[in-house]
Amino acid sequence: MPVRIRLRRVGAKKKPLYRLVVADSRSPRDGRFIETVGHYNPRTDPPSVQVDLARVTYWIEHGAQPSEAAGKILRRAQAAVAAGEAATAEPAAQG
Repeated sequence: MPVRIRLRRVGAKKKPLYRLVVADSRSPRDGRFIETVGHYNPRTDPPSVQVDLARVTYWIEHGAQPSEAAGKILRRAQAAVAAGEAATAEPAAQG
């Protein structure tokens, strides 16, 4: 089962919010997923990102590949943690 870390669109029409999810690559964009590992809100200034980096690392170690967009968000979150802005890399709320 090829696993991807990718964005899942939620929110109302013209008001996008995204969840960073681990999903089978054959599932549709907003379809079944294995686990939610973060949130991304492009409508705030600057865009807000909340990522559980421990879970992302776990999934990458077990063969998950991030999509292009998810990879950019993950690199941004890792840079924020390295710069000391730990608030952007909190564990994602389950639910």
